[in-house]
Amino acid sequence: MVKNKMLFSVLAAMSAGLVSPMSMAAAPAEFIHQDWQVVCDNTRTCRLAGYQAENNSDFPVSVLLIRRAGVNAGVSGKVKLGGAKDSSSKALLQLGSRHRISLFINDKDLGETKAFSTVTGDADFTPAQVTALLEALTKSSKIELVLRNSRWQLSDKGATAVMLKADEAQGRVGTTSAFISADSANKYNSSVLAPKPTPQLRLVTPNPKARSNTDKKFSMKSSQLSALMQGTIKEVSNDCPSLGDSSPWRVSRLNSTQLLVQHNCWSGAYNAGTGAWVMKDSKPYNPILVTTSATDYDNGKISSVQKGRGIGDCLSKTYWIWTGTSFAKSHESTTGLCRMVEAGGAWQLPTYVTEVKTLR
Repeated sequence: MVKNKMLFSVLAAMSAGLVSPMSMAAAPAEFIHQDWQVVCDNTRTCRLAGYQAENNSDFPVSVLLIRRAGVNAGVSGKVKLGGAKDSSSKALLQLGSRHRISLFINDKDLGETKAFSTVTGDADFTPAQVTALLEALTKSSKIELVLRNSRWQLSDKGATAVMLKADEAQGRVGTTSAFISADSANKYNSSVLAPKPTPQLRLVTPNPKARSNTDKKFSMKSSQLSALMQGTIKEVSNDCPSLGDSSPWRVSRLNSTQLLVQHNCWSGAYNAGTGAWVMKDSKPYNPILVTTSATDYDNGKISSVQKGRGIGDCLSKTYWIWTGTSFAKSHESTTGLCRMVEAGGAWQLPTYVTEVKTLR
């Protein structure tokens, strides 16, 4: 299935560290190198995630560093453990403060992290640990997370490159607030880019029982719907090869004049995508394509959640909400590299965020 192969190739490249900002045009502040990645969202918040070396799958581990945009932004960090000892380790961590993760850098004990969160499945580093970790990542270092007799080693390979990319995205290169700060840094931190405002969206709850303005029940043959929607897709054979098959069309009323129309588009070994269109219930129908990769629709919310590989340890996610006249993208993210840290992926690394309010 061509569509599934394309999605897999992008996420597989993410796992292998082959994606660059130039090849991910929709996310110019996304960069992967060796065992580290950085993703900066539309507000200029940057998230850096590091993992164990790819050949060390017995003890998966990931560290997340978050730095918002702006002159006075600090850096926070957290760690998540995975692997064969994952369940027993988390059982110990959930007992409370008696069992915490310790950070070792070059065999030096830098103390325990904060308490493990049973809600998020990770533990926050202390400010002192974050400072030490950032320093260690700028050079060759042995970084370990230790819980009782088990040791998880975090790779430092690729960290410097993604730290520099984060500095570029936030306008910090050459400033004293940069991750990679040269001795000759002479730019004032006032040159650092300010955060961008979070887009505001209003979710309007659809009214599936709304009476049509035409006072007629919508009715159209499957072949007519297929022909109508075909004009909205540039490459039907690739993006929606199932458009003309016998699978049923699903029509949901959004308001008195508009409909949400859905049809199976493609399927592969472990992913599938549904086409979703908004159209008028009478001529001219003017169908507008939302996506050919939807996986769920519920009360004004369209979701697309796709696996990077069959075991499901990395996902890509996109959400759209109904605003009363159209569906607007409200969220786009991945869960990080495919490194077996956790089912469903280690982190939420958004490239696009919004603030959504509901109007009922």
